[in-house]
Amino acid sequence: MHEMALCESLRSAIEEAAVRERFAKVSRVRLSIGRFAGVEVEALRFGFDIVMAGSPAEGAELVVLEEEGTGWCFDCCETVPLAHRLAPCPRCGGERLVPNGGTEMKIKDLEVT
Repeated sequence: MHEMALCESLRSAIEEAAVRERFAKVSRVRLSIGRFAGVEVEALRFGFDIVMAGSPAEGAELVVLEEEGTGWCFDCCETVPLAHRLAPCPRCGGERLVPNGGTEMKIKDLEVT
């Protein structure tokens, strides 16, 4: 389950920020996760609680903001919203699309004390 590795990376980023910004405790972590990022949110939530034990984010609330997926349509030359990676273009019905948004996962912000 790669969500545990994502949680480990998240913990490292939080610990580095705690040293750099001089805070001791994180009460809320807001993550922006794209629809096509390949992250199982429930597995991430499970791993988050386990991995954050003993860190500044122990007991923190995890808020996940799902970002829309987008793709470039070669037929109508537009970036369009996509519900699924293999969905046809909602504008022209074309099937030659390349996802170009919604693949990222990033820390949006931390609520700290």
